Amino acid sequence: RCKNLSVSFWNSYWMLPSDVCGMNCFWEAAFRYDYMKTHPSEKMHLAVVACGERLEETVTMLRSAIIFSIKPLQFHIFAEDQLHESFKDILDDFPYEGKVNYTLYPITFPTESAAEWKKLFKPCASQRLFLPLILKNVDSLLYVDTDILFLRPVDDIWSFLGKFNSTQIAAMAPEHEEPRIGWYNRFARHPYYGVTGINSGVMLMNMTRIRRKYFKNDMTPVRLQWGEILMPLLKKYKLNITWGDQDLLNIMFFHNPESLYVFPCQWNYRPDHCIYGSNCKEAEEEGIFILHGNRGVYHDDKQPTFRAVYEAIKNYSFGDDLVRSLVQPLELELRKTMHTYCGKVYKVFIKQLTKSVRDLHARRSKGS
Repeated sequence: RCKNLSVSFWNSYWMLPSDVCGMNCFWEAAFRYDYMKTHPSEKMHLAVVACGERLEETVTMLRSAIIFSIKPLQFHIFAEDQLHESFKDILDDFPYEGKVNYTLYPITFPTESAAEWKKLFKPCASQRLFLPLILKNVDSLLYVDTDILFLRPVDDIWSFLGKFNSTQIAAMAPEHEEPRIGWYNRFARHPYYGVTGINSGVMLMNMTRIRRKYFKNDMTPVRLQWGEILMPLLKKYKLNITWGDQDLLNIMFFHNPESLYVFPCQWNYRPDHCIYGSNCKEAEEEGIFILHGNRGVYHDDKQPTFRAVYEAIKNYSFGDDLVRSLVQPLELELRKTMHTYCGKVYKVFIKQLTKSVRDLHARRSKGS
């Protein structure tokens, strides 16, 4: 019965009666891949915001998305004007094999408050808050920071859209797994989601729902839509927020917790998950799915395990054998980091990547 669903499934799944297919079939990986095969033209939309010295890092993230993904990808790249030509020169030279398109956008904020939004936290970071209002024709979107690396197909995180219940509009991972080292629960001067807050470096959005929703808030008894709530939130909390737009998202989902789907930690694995001892159990069991090298760890010597993964993907040439040119050299480099806390669990950095390569080879063999 699942296979007879119409093409509009992604836009209407939340309206289906709870007993359709027993609902369990929606959550099975087999169904997700069947859907990919029967709807190969459906694009996955991925957005990133790049300013300053983030060109190389952004390109490396995009490379990681391309390597393993199955369905077509549409990149929405928001960048400062001086970066556009460099992006074009690099991306036009990628061997997309027809499965990737990209669009470049300028950095834009509401005219009356553009300067205030642009300087919030890191340059341009708050652009992500306005994506539902800018990309009006995009139904769903995966936003990622520039320092993200995909170690398995984007398709797999995209499929979480099918797990949203009728009230959920977005998905993010917790800021911390261990409250004793949590930032929000120890230092925040504003409301935040859950026990330890949420990290917005990987944010999956049903933007149609976001645009339609009226949000509860602590500023007025009247519920406000996305475009109405952002500026009042900034005005109320701008002296109390440290992490900019991420803090504003925490405040919003504190008041609307039913609207958030929470990812397990291996979908947004950061140095905090290993520098104080391993505290992402899901990654220990299955490996890291998405690596998040925040605090600049791809570019210094503080966390060589993270840097090794970044350098391996950055230097990989499309078309080369993934085992000999990516997995094997990376494992050798990771073994050299075993003197560090993250290096002690280096196998979690290679476990899913190895599986992704194996799965890719199997798909190619089956396809040929």
